[in-house]
Amino acid sequence: MTGVAHALPRPTPLPGPPSGDDAAPAAAVGATIRAVPSVAREVAAPVETQHAAQPEPVAAPATPPRRRRSAEQGPGVREQKRQETRARIVDAAAELFAERGFDAVSVLEIARRAGVVEKTVFNHFPVKEGLVFDADPPMRAALLDAVRRRPAGESVSAAAGSFVVGAVSLLGSPEAASGVRRMARIIRGSRTLQAREREILGELTDALAALIAEETGARRGQVEPWLAAHAVLGLYASLLELARDRVLAGVHGPELAAELRRQGRRGLSLLQFGLAGYAKSR
Repeated sequence: MTGVAHALPRPTPLPGPPSGDDAAPAAAVGATIRAVPSVAREVAAPVETQHAAQPEPVAAPATPPRRRRSAEQGPGVREQKRQETRARIVDAAAELFAERGFDAVSVLEIARRAGVVEKTVFNHFPVKEGLVFDADPPMRAALLDAVRRRPAGESVSAAAGSFVVGAVSLLGSPEAASGVRRMARIIRGSRTLQAREREILGELTDALAALIAEETGARRGQVEPWLAAHAVLGLYASLLELARDRVLAGVHGPELAAELRRQGRRGLSLLQFGLAGYAKSR
C-alpha cells in the first residue's frame, strides 16, 4: 500500500487474514520495500560475425565468448544484477529525497548518485513518483486475498478492516521507525506525492468495491460496495496519518504499535456496528 511496505525494512511480510484482535500475522505475502515490476527488456548483446568462408561442411562454430558468458550466467544472474541496480537507484533516491525533498531532486541527480545513466532510472521507474510508491502496491493483492479467504459469516468490513489494522500496526516495529519518519517527511513535503497517494487510495478503493460487488451480485450503480470499500480505505488512511503524526512527534516502537491497534479497533467497531449511534445530536 502507500507508505507501509516502503517504510518497512526488507523483507517484512504483511499480515494475512487475522483470526482475532491479537492474532499473529499469517504466512508472508512478500510485500517488501523492493517490489519489482516489469521493465523494458534490455537490448541483447551483439553476436560476433563469422567472416571466413567454409570450403566444406564443418561442425557448428563455437558460441562467441559474449554469448557463452551470457548463457552461463542464465536469467537468474541477470535478474539479480537488475534488482541490484534497482536497489541502488531506490537507495540513492531515498537519500536525496531525505536531504532536499522529493520535488527539489531531479532524476538525473538520482542517476548520478546511483552510478547509472538517466535512461536506466526511467527503465526501472517510468515516473518519478514510482521511486516512492509502487505502481501496483503489494498490499493490494494481500488486502483482496484477506477478503476472499475470510471465514463464513465474517463481513467484508471485519476481514478487510482487521487486515488494515494489522498492516499499519507493523509501522510500530522498532525496525520501521526510521523508515516511517523518513517517508512521513518526504510525503508531507511534496504535494505531488500527496496527490499520487490519494490516487492510489482511490484505485485500491475501486478494486475492493469491485470485489465486493462481484461477491454480492450487486447491480451496477448500487452504492453499498463502494461505500463499504471507502469505509475500509478511510480507516487505512486515518491510521496511516496517525502513524505519521505520532512518529514525527517522537513516538515509535511498542508505544506506537499499541496506539495504532487501539485506534484501529475503535475504527473497526464503528465499521462493524454502524454509525447510527455515533455523534448523536444532544
